[in-house]
Amino acid sequence: MTTATTGRAALKGVVGTPHTRVEGRDKVTGAARYAGEIPFADLAHGWLVLSTVARGRIRAIDTEPVLALPGVLAVLHHGNAPRVDTDYIGLLGMPPDPTAAVFQQDRVHHVGWPVALVVAETPEQAREAAEALVVAYDEEPHDTALTTGHPGAHPAGGVMPGETAKGDLEAGLAASAVVVDEEYTTPEEHHSMMEPHAATARWDGGRLEVVDSNQGTTWIQGELASMFSLDASAVRVRSEHIGGGFGSKGLRAHQVAAVMAATELQRPVRVVMTRRQMFSLAGYRSPTLQRVRLGADADGRLLALEHRSLNQTSTVYEFVEPSAGVARVMYDADAHHTANEVAPLDVPSPTFMRAPGEAPGSFAIESALDELAERAGIDPIALRLRNEPEVGPVSGLPFSSRNLDACFREGARRFGWAERDPRPGRRREGRWLLGTGTAAASFHAGAGPSTAVVTAQADGGFTVRIAAADIGTGARTALTLVAADALEVAPDRVRVRIGDSDFGPAMIAGGSMGTRSWAWAIRLAARELRERLALGTTIPPEGITVRSDTTEALGTLAQKERHSFGAQFAEVAVDTATGEVRVRRMLGIFAAGRIVNPLTARNQLVGGMVWGISMALHEEAVRDRTSGALYAPDLAGYHVATNADVGDIQADWVDDPDPDDPVGIKGVGEIGIVGAAAAVANAVWHATGVRHRSLPIRPDRVLSASAPAAGGDPHA
Repeated sequence: MTTATTGRAALKGVVGTPHTRVEGRDKVTGAARYAGEIPFADLAHGWLVLSTVARGRIRAIDTEPVLALPGVLAVLHHGNAPRVDTDYIGLLGMPPDPTAAVFQQDRVHHVGWPVALVVAETPEQAREAAEALVVAYDEEPHDTALTTGHPGAHPAGGVMPGETAKGDLEAGLAASAVVVDEEYTTPEEHHSMMEPHAATARWDGGRLEVVDSNQGTTWIQGELASMFSLDASAVRVRSEHIGGGFGSKGLRAHQVAAVMAATELQRPVRVVMTRRQMFSLAGYRSPTLQRVRLGADADGRLLALEHRSLNQTSTVYEFVEPSAGVARVMYDADAHHTANEVAPLDVPSPTFMRAPGEAPGSFAIESALDELAERAGIDPIALRLRNEPEVGPVSGLPFSSRNLDACFREGARRFGWAERDPRPGRRREGRWLLGTGTAAASFHAGAGPSTAVVTAQADGGFTVRIAAADIGTGARTALTLVAADALEVAPDRVRVRIGDSDFGPAMIAGGSMGTRSWAWAIRLAARELRERLALGTTIPPEGITVRSDTTEALGTLAQKERHSFGAQFAEVAVDTATGEVRVRRMLGIFAAGRIVNPLTARNQLVGGMVWGISMALHEEAVRDRTSGALYAPDLAGYHVATNADVGDIQADWVDDPDPDDPVGIKGVGEIGIVGAAAAVANAVWHATGVRHRSLPIRPDRVLSASAPAAGGDPHA
């Protein structure tokens, strides 16, 4: 046994200093295994069979020929699958999407609806048998078209109120010297992370174990326990390494199907989605139709603001893409109206996707503000700063901090905004028209209750256990630094273990709340442990362990508007002869709380900005109205930005620690994409004099637009 010392002379204050990923070597050498790679004895493989019609009923499933194929063990479908419970409210305060409760009915609600699972000894046998399975349908007429004025559209709340209103909107618009009234549209977009969804289920001594790729092991534990009527302690979910999630890796059909098959066969069963199946089963960002009306006085101060957004949802599950929510934070007016609406269609259920609501919503509101600045003859940055609210425009709550002005001033200085000629179509370089644009960004900074366990080992090391999820963000490394700071030891004395529901409840990796929530719990436990060790406590062989729970601490927080903010800048080159748009450089300056690890934080911010380029110029899933299916649902047909599409991108931040957070964290996971597409679109207008209100800005759209000659009057 040894007497503990916290090593106060060792590295101190490592939070805020750059550190490479603690699991980096394992990932590049292949030692880090993902959900679809972990070996199990006697493993069977399941392959999902998806519907080929958009609406109707399953008339018959011809299983006998498939069961006779080599290696086939079972075919699960609505006629023989175990019954599950969906009458519960999950961790996120919502019932489960019935799409995940597979094989419970003969109804088909969209193309790609799960109708069967074929289980075989090898994945090749399972795939061959699944492709051979004949399913007959009674097809019915379907509706997959999201249109303005859709008869089924209605206000919907989701994660925020569906509608907010104050003041007389029409009177405010009538009194305005400058008015903008435009519609902006964004298309269906998909997560497209590198690692497909994969889950293995097995029963071990009467306990269900699931090895999965997810964004929260206690989240999935609770969902599966509720669905299969099990006590939560009878379910263990592990997810150590995740190859991207972006909001899609919650409860999905493959996990439930794997548990059903493992229960029926009493052996481990793995189900992995194909890339094409992900386009039906993994969720997506709904297309949006957004109308923005702005009215301002001659000085550009807003008198009236209306932001209405319509998104599609499935007929079985209501999901809201809260695009109008961004206006409730960013800008105020005496007359301020916002609404989020949904239209149920015969399509898969949308879900959370990086910056849900803020990403498409910021494109609309930040494009509209750019149009307002143009019509009022005011610099776009000056217009935004002139309309900075003192309190939450809708809530009336004070901001914990709001350093947007610092982001714009620093960004403008570094980007060279002062040298910009505000007139569009004035700069040419050979065949290219050049333009610059800007946009503001915000994203909510929250925290969820979490528990953490910190153990002082007899060898002088420390082990942290928390059911966190590192979906590629570098969370494992950030938490190592937070723990080292709280313990006042060097980071190499800290080992952080994550991704196991047995470690206790913890916040999911989502909403830019993961690191903030987990760091709070780790700091509480580490500080208490350090205080105990400071008394000269002798550490026994099993170590000394402290557990924390942040539920009470979070409950005492004063109500405030808590957000990260940012200013995005973009320079584009446009060839109006070919329609090609190139983003030459981007700069993002953010106020995102205390930055725990500059290396991985900058990686997240730049990654979000790259996604913003992709959103502005490339990403678009197109649905065939006749069949209800997507055209080319794969990475050949669904274009994302690649290295050739990305120019000089820089991300940096201003000092902005959250005074109410013990570490000062806000969050960086999603703020990088917010405003990025608008900045690119505003730069395209500045280059060409043509406003694009529908994304993506494809070459054909550039070619079909009527552009003025360089140096000419865009309004002529």
